[in-house]
Amino acid sequence: MDADGEKGRGTLLHTLDRGLQVLEAVAASESGATAKALSRQLEIKIGTCYHLLRTLVAAGYVVRLSGGVYDVGPRAASLSRHLQRRAGPSPELSVILTRLHNRTRETVYLSGWQHGTPTLQHYLTGEHALRVGALDVGYVGNMHARASCKAILAHLPEEQVAAMLKGVPLVALTPNTITDFDELTVELARVRGRGYALDLEEFRPGVVCLSAAFSDEGGIPVGSFTASVPVTRFTERQAGLAAQVREAASMATTLLRTGRIVVPSAG
Repeated sequence: MDADGEKGRGTLLHTLDRGLQVLEAVAASESGATAKALSRQLEIKIGTCYHLLRTLVAAGYVVRLSGGVYDVGPRAASLSRHLQRRAGPSPELSVILTRLHNRTRETVYLSGWQHGTPTLQHYLTGEHALRVGALDVGYVGNMHARASCKAILAHLPEEQVAAMLKGVPLVALTPNTITDFDELTVELARVRGRGYALDLEEFRPGVVCLSAAFSDEGGIPVGSFTASVPVTRFTERQAGLAAQVREAASMATTLLRTGRIVVPSAG
C-alpha cells in the first residue's frame, strides 16, 4: 500500500480533524487560549496540541501572543469573511435585524435558506445577554423545535414539509418538544393562523422564541426573524414581540417583492 493508501488517508483525516478542533476552540475562546487549556478541553495530548498549534501558526490560521496565548490569525479571519459573504444575509436584512434588536432589546436571530435547509445566518445579543449556547451562525438542526424554522415550514407546501420531516425522528429536547409529525402539522396550521411561530421552551428550558417568516414575490418563505426571551418575561412581552417580529418580516417581504434585495431560494 502506498503513502496515499487507506491507512494513510485515515491517519491524515484524524490529524485534520484534531487540527480543526483546535482552530475552532481557539476561535470560540473569548480572549485566546493556551496550549494546556486546549489540551484539557479537547482531551488531546499536550505534545500533539503544541504540534497542531505550530502548524496552524505557520499557516497563518492562528497567532501566538505573549504569555503563550493563541488567538485567531489573519487567514482564519479572511476565511470567516469569505464564508459570511457566501452564506450571510444581505445588508438590507441585517439592517432590519438591527432595527428589531433596537426595538426589542432582546436577543434576535435572522434565518434563511442555505443548501435547501433553514439556517441561522446572523444574531444580535440582547441587553440581558440571553444566548442559547447551541445556537450559532450556520446552525441547522432540530427544525421541529425552533420557532425560526416553524415559521418557515408553516408556509411551505405540505408535501415539502413531509419530505423533510415525516418519518424522521423528532428528538425530545425538553418535555415541551413536539415529537409527533401529525402534531407538528397541527402546530404549523396554528402558526399560519396566528401569523407567527412560537417555541414555548421546546428547544431549551426557560427560553421562549417568537418568529415570523418573510417571503418572495411568489409567496414562498425565504427566511424568518426571531426574538428570544426568558420565559419569565414572555407573558408581559408576547404581544409586543409578536408585533415586532411580524413588522420585521413584513419589511423584508416588501423589499423582496419590489426587487430591492435578492436572497437564495429554498431549492
